[in-house]
Amino acid sequence: MSPATQALIEKIEALPPDRLSEVEDFVDFLRMRDQERGLIRAAAATSAASFAAIWENPEDDAYNDL
Repeated sequence: MSPATQALIEKIEALPPDRLSEVEDFVDFLRMRDQERGLIRAAAATSAASFAAIWENPEDDAYNDL
């Protein structure tokens, strides 16, 4: 276990019991946010090929230099 992880565990263990649920809620929030960001990135990567023909066309080449 890394020193940073051990230090965090010690801080959590020092909290009063009623605060542990707040820590757990925050950790759940962080994990959910990371999952949602991963889904957004995957959706963007999947749709990029579909939109390539729309985004890359001679009529819009002038905008590439802006």
